[in-house]
Amino acid sequence: MVLVEPAGPLNVGSVARLCANFGVAELRLVAPRCDHLGEEARRMAVHGAWVLEQARLFPSLSAALADCRRVVATSGRRAGEPLPLLEPEPALRWLQQGTAPVALVFGREDRGLSNDELLQAGRLLTLGSGDAYASLNLSHAAALVLHSWHGLGAQAPAAQPPLPEPSDRESLEAMLGDAEALLLDVGFLHPHTAHARMAKLRGLLQRAQISSEEVALVRGMVRQLRWASERGQAAPQGKAGQTP
Repeated sequence: MVLVEPAGPLNVGSVARLCANFGVAELRLVAPRCDHLGEEARRMAVHGAWVLEQARLFPSLSAALADCRRVVATSGRRAGEPLPLLEPEPALRWLQQGTAPVALVFGREDRGLSNDELLQAGRLLTLGSGDAYASLNLSHAAALVLHSWHGLGAQAPAAQPPLPEPSDRESLEAMLGDAEALLLDVGFLHPHTAHARMAKLRGLLQRAQISSEEVALVRGMVRQLRWASERGQAAPQGKAGQTP
């Protein structure tokens, strides 16, 4: 369970209790804006206080997800998401098929997750709620999602061929970083539009759920192109068709 910049200690304590209730192995907090070990959080955690004490802190969502291969992020928005929104069951069923660690990500109480953060997930989950006021309290949303997750464990998985395991987030982001640097250097990307164009590429790769082997292949291609580009720039200028 990953909470991004949680501001309410009562919410954090409640989520810790839910983790204990539903057997979630670990709580990760990204730049929390409250004292997750304070009295208010402990009061709400009750017998789940041990989850708070063992919670791991991270400076960014990418750091919190570096070792995860499958990530489901939650969103309460109705439009503008970089990936399709799914109901809980298909999103969590996909997560269930992954090799640990897998992650469930919840955003800030006041503004949820940014598009860049949502693009770090392989699936986006939304909870059905009334259109007049669609936003749910953080701990309430976590309760609904974890209840659905727990329910899947009691069901026999549907017969289907195993899905290939996606790459870990750290390797994928390293490859994208190499690619962005090269594309900037050769002029395919420009500084003022690079972020938006790389977001489209990241979304494409997230929909494809690229594997570790495929990431290594693409990163090898990028590095070879980098080498060839630098070698060409360093070579003496000769006549066309001649070898210097």
